[in-house]
Amino acid sequence: MKKRYQYITCIFILYALVVVAQLFISCNESAKADSNNSNTSAGFVIDTAKIPHDQFGEAVKYGRQLMLHTAYYIGPDGINEKRYAGNKMNCTNCHQDAGTKPYAFNLVTTFRNYPQYRAREGRVSSLAERVNNCITRPLLGKPLPLDSKEMIAIMSYLKWLSDSSYVNNNAKGLKNIEIPLPDIAASSERGAQLYTTNCARCHGASGEGQLRYDKVTYAYPPLWGLNAYQPGSSMHRIVKMAQWLVPNMPYDKATHDKPFLTPAQALDLAAFINDDRIHQRPFVKDFQYPNYGEKPIDYDRGPFNDPFSDTQHKYGPFKPIIAYWAGKGFKPTY
Repeated sequence: MKKRYQYITCIFILYALVVVAQLFISCNESAKADSNNSNTSAGFVIDTAKIPHDQFGEAVKYGRQLMLHTAYYIGPDGINEKRYAGNKMNCTNCHQDAGTKPYAFNLVTTFRNYPQYRAREGRVSSLAERVNNCITRPLLGKPLPLDSKEMIAIMSYLKWLSDSSYVNNNAKGLKNIEIPLPDIAASSERGAQLYTTNCARCHGASGEGQLRYDKVTYAYPPLWGLNAYQPGSSMHRIVKMAQWLVPNMPYDKATHDKPFLTPAQALDLAAFINDDRIHQRPFVKDFQYPNYGEKPIDYDRGPFNDPFSDTQHKYGPFKPIIAYWAGKGFKPTY
């Protein structure tokens, strides 16, 4: 009986030691997750449970909801009587996971980086102006008043992200993923085949997207048409979109460390989606970039301060453009 008791006691002690060890490992991993520059394949370590329980925290929470469910709150059929967004898309369609996903137009340090010079406007812009650029261009809306509940909430959320993300401006995933540029132009024809195979199941055969059951917003956003993003938006640029596609699409197959599309395929796919010869988009009057030499190499609206055509600026090949500007001592953007 005594031996049996001793045996049970030993088993209990061993079990307790295992539990303690697991707790130690778990706590150690949590500490690592909270350390500087920590991020995972799913996103930077952002613990929404740490949003403060005060008035500022309420603004942060609303700002995050606006990122995730823009159309539900301020879209054309949203619950807010002031419906600032003009279509039914959401900020998180591009800034995935409310701006916290790596290589998906990440926003976790955005608040720190403004005001900043913006070539598109040709001047230094505030963060509030940058927010309204997204509201008015991809979302086809009207500017949020600076003192509106919505602008204050979005700014509060971006500030909280910046304060709580524990990453510096050199952390991986904050900027677009780098992709090699081929020696040939991107092909809309090749991209059409890729779209049919990989994208139409969600975004529709005609790029119309799939509306959610309540018709207030999209389960999968449109990629072209009068309710999609404007020409001149970031996603309308071939290289810019390809950099986003490689780590993120198809959504159920790709990650930034295990892409599904090759860079060349992503460029072809972006070429098809953004082919204005076959796809309609909202009409735009002002394409900006007052200083022509500051236009990105994949911006497709002239005039340019180089000898290359609108078509080559849109589809490539891009290496000759890069070489031209390098020869003049400039590093082009894209």
